[in-house]
Amino acid sequence: MPSDNTRPYVTLTFAQSIDAKIAGAGGRQLSLSGEESMKMTHWMRTMHDGILIGVGTAVNDNPQLNVRLLPFPAQNTHFRHYHHPRPIVLDPHLRLSPTCKLIDNAAKGVGVAPWVISAPPPKIEGFFASEDDDEKLQRWGARRDALQAAGATVILVEPETIHPDLPPATSNLSLRAVLRSLREKGIRSVMVEGGARVIQSFLSERLVDALIVTTAPVLVGRDGVGYGEGLEQIPSLEYIQTEFLGRDTVVALKLSS
Repeated sequence: MPSDNTRPYVTLTFAQSIDAKIAGAGGRQLSLSGEESMKMTHWMRTMHDGILIGVGTAVNDNPQLNVRLLPFPAQNTHFRHYHHPRPIVLDPHLRLSPTCKLIDNAAKGVGVAPWVISAPPPKIEGFFASEDDDEKLQRWGARRDALQAAGATVILVEPETIHPDLPPATSNLSLRAVLRSLREKGIRSVMVEGGARVIQSFLSERLVDALIVTTAPVLVGRDGVGYGEGLEQIPSLEYIQTEFLGRDTVVALKLSS
């Protein structure tokens, strides 16, 4: 567990091409992992309390984030034989659709209802005030009500503050505040699956305990989406182990203390 015991244990895991791209042009979803490494990912999901993604990945990929690829003794016995993690979506502006697969699967009994982490638009006074602040808050409230009516739980955290004299950056959530809130709600371990901005943020802020990178033997090209360009701080990594699963290479690392 983390040494400070105020946040969950964080496993950051993602698949990349050999030119270090995790998505296609414009964030388009790519099927990078082979069958064997995909099963590994689903097995890892059973070992975590929560599974976290950014809203960009949720909107672009419409993922299920449940456990499907492991063998089941009988049809439709997912929950009796495997632990399913809680889907967690970082979504400052509540862009997640109430009809997404995460919510639909929970309604059908083949997934856990998602938690959506957000922050309401701040009421800004003085020089930075905007005439449409009240309207923004009303629209945000309507989206929150729609998500909760569909079965999601919206959890509020404080947005990042760049400077005490400036308004909060409503497009960013404080990852430390997010993790602290999750730990308070009983999430002891979380598996972070992306996308690029989320990977960059967790690595830059050194909020990763284990890093699992799957590399597929494919090239995506310059229009693909990577994660290295946006790393503000480059963490030192300690090598643990390499495994070969089918065509893929899986490397396990941890951040050096």
